Amino acid sequence: MPSFRNPIITGFNPDPSLCRVGDSFFLITSTFEFFPGIPVYHSSDLIKWQQIGNVLTRRSQLEMRTVEPGAGIWASTIRYMEREKRWYVTTGKWDRYRPKIGERVWHRGFVVWTDNIWKENSWSDPIYFDQPGFDQDLFFEDDGRVFLSTTYKLHNPPDNIEKHFAIHVSEIDIKTGRSLTVPLILRIAPSGLAEGSHIIKRGSYYYLFTAEGGTEAHHSEWVSRSSAGPLGPYEVGPIGTVNPLVSNTNDSNVQNTGHADLVEDSEGNWWAVLLAVRPTKMSDGSWIDSPLGRETFLLPVVWKDDWPVFNNGQPIELTGEGPNTYTLPEPPRIWTANLDRSELELGWYHKHTPLRPYHSLKERDGYLRIYGSCYDLSSPESPSMLLRKQSDKSMTWAVDLDFVPDKETYEAGAVAFWNSFCYLSIGIRKNKNGDKLVVITMPVDGQGKFDTKKEVLSDGFKKSTRLEIRCTSMSYTVGYVEESGFHGLSTVATEIMTLPPPLGMAYTGVMLGIYAFGEMEPCLSPADFSNISLEYTC
Repeated sequence: MPSFRNPIITGFNPDPSLCRVGDSFFLITSTFEFFPGIPVYHSSDLIKWQQIGNVLTRRSQLEMRTVEPGAGIWASTIRYMEREKRWYVTTGKWDRYRPKIGERVWHRGFVVWTDNIWKENSWSDPIYFDQPGFDQDLFFEDDGRVFLSTTYKLHNPPDNIEKHFAIHVSEIDIKTGRSLTVPLILRIAPSGLAEGSHIIKRGSYYYLFTAEGGTEAHHSEWVSRSSAGPLGPYEVGPIGTVNPLVSNTNDSNVQNTGHADLVEDSEGNWWAVLLAVRPTKMSDGSWIDSPLGRETFLLPVVWKDDWPVFNNGQPIELTGEGPNTYTLPEPPRIWTANLDRSELELGWYHKHTPLRPYHSLKERDGYLRIYGSCYDLSSPESPSMLLRKQSDKSMTWAVDLDFVPDKETYEAGAVAFWNSFCYLSIGIRKNKNGDKLVVITMPVDGQGKFDTKKEVLSDGFKKSTRLEIRCTSMSYTVGYVEESGFHGLSTVATEIMTLPPPLGMAYTGVMLGIYAFGEMEPCLSPADFSNISLEYTC
């Protein structure tokens, strides 16, 4: 059987959903507190994927001001309605998500659509649903009816489960978002947490796929089926022979597996995409959380007695097998930003929705210019910061920075960003004597406490400074490059870089980027970045 490499989309790309139109596959993933929301990937063979756009690119679609880490845009679903020749994406945004203190403002999800998925800015403004809940899924029945399933708390939960999150479904009007039927409960998991629902139809059965047990160590995927219709009733697949469909152990190099969506290719083969993580195993047998977050994996699916079987019933590995697959060559060793264009390439993100553009590729040829706002990197607002996903554990992020600050309160530099409570930055400032300073900000506890380190650079402001962040599975090291080579200044362990925040949750991955700010005032000195690169060093 031909083999392929997992994950198929590396770095922070959780909660995958996909559909096929002709010979093309289109896949989306979650973005949480980052903007633009919901990247769209295309593939003709399920192995090689390329980002072709984002779904939520305007403030009228996605307004995030001060959402906590792990809030914002959660798991979405992409579907294609053949009779309309139209793509739909349904999702929801958490404005307040504080599970540690039991505080959640339950959102009402929404749907957006486009008739041209290749045109990024063609997605509509949101149409909001009546039904609350997260992890929205749409099912289009052959007769034109549309069904929405979401996860929210039970009104009268049983006493024998700790959590009370169940799958609810109702028929809706897709044009208005209005509910047409009372939500019915489709699935209450033994763990008390059923989410990530997807309903598909195959033959005479409707199948309900659910992610259960939480997205951490006990994550798993389950299936139920119904011959009556999308509203059920559903029977749960046999436990042991069918369910759970996938559930890697904590001893595997691929863990936290679940949240699957299914697709049939043009030759009749079935596939599942799902999320998983790749932690690092220590010599003592313990594991370090992956800084890449949850990534997108691919599994073959076969059907036995009208029940799906994932990956031939075997645990997920970093090498998969399936019909008509192949192993991609290693990616190019170095990615270099294309700055000879009028707009940013795909793959750049902001933390939250920026109030207005703070960057430009037009003001200085060959440079990406940032005008710093009054928000620093610890602000719950949207700082002047551009980020890209770290896609491998061993990478070097490097930039040339040309920055002549007029005030001691101005700073610009490079950053490895986990969230506003935990990041590692190396910036350029000046001191009261006018000397050029390199300033390191290092996370201490993941709760918002930082240490700082400063060093005077003898070259002054007459030339640019090359800043580097060197990533390994074990640590992040920041420094600058001089004629004698790399001068490392500080190192932070990956265990510190991936600590959970005091508010919200750590649902993303480390992002690598550039920034500029003024302390409680705008930074009027432009920060010009060039030779921006990301090199695989493994």
